[in-house]
Amino acid sequence: MEVQVAPRRAWDDFFPGVERFARPDFRDVSKWNNRVVSNLLYYQTNYLLLAAAVISIVGFLSPLNMILGGTIVVLVFTGFVWASHNKDILRKFKKQYPTAFVVAILLSSYFLISYFGGVMVFIFGITFPLLLIFIHASLRLRSIKNKLENKMEGIGLKKTPMGIVLDALEQQEENINKLADYIAKVKE
Repeated sequence: MEVQVAPRRAWDDFFPGVERFARPDFRDVSKWNNRVVSNLLYYQTNYLLLAAAVISIVGFLSPLNMILGGTIVVLVFTGFVWASHNKDILRKFKKQYPTAFVVAILLSSYFLISYFGGVMVFIFGITFPLLLIFIHASLRLRSIKNKLENKMEGIGLKKTPMGIVLDALEQQEENINKLADYIAKVKE
C-alpha cells in the first residue's frame, strides 16, 4: 500500500468557530485519545502547514540551532521507537502509558538540546507547534466526514504519513486495528 498525502482541509473546516470546539472529558482518557488521534489523522496536512510555518519563522531567526534541534528530535524519536519494538519492557510501557512515552521523547530531546545550548529554539521551534497541534486536536469536535476518513485509514484503504507515525507510537484505535488485522488475514 503506497502512502498518500491527505488533502488540506478548508480553513472553515479546520477552524470553523466556537460551536465546533469543546473541552474534552478528562475523566475518559480513551475517548479523549480517540478524539486526538482522529483529528491528527483528519487534519494532518493542516497541522503540517501550521508546524512548518512556526518552524520556518524560528529557523529563519536561528537556523543552526533549528537544524540541530530537529536532528536531535528525529534521532531520539527513532531511537525510542526502535527500542520499544525490540525491548519488551518498553513495548509494554508504550502500550500502557502512550502519553508518558511521548513526554519521555520530548524530555530526552530537551535535555540533549540543552546540552548543546539550543533550549529556546527547542521550546519555540519544536514544542510550541506540537502544543498548538495538541490543543487543536483535543478541542476540535469530530465531524461525520472526519470519522469516515479515519475508518478508511484504520482498515487499510488509505495510508498517510500521520498514520505511519501514529502506528509507530501504537496510537491507533484498538477496534480499528482488530478490523485491519482481520481484513489482512482475509486478503491472504
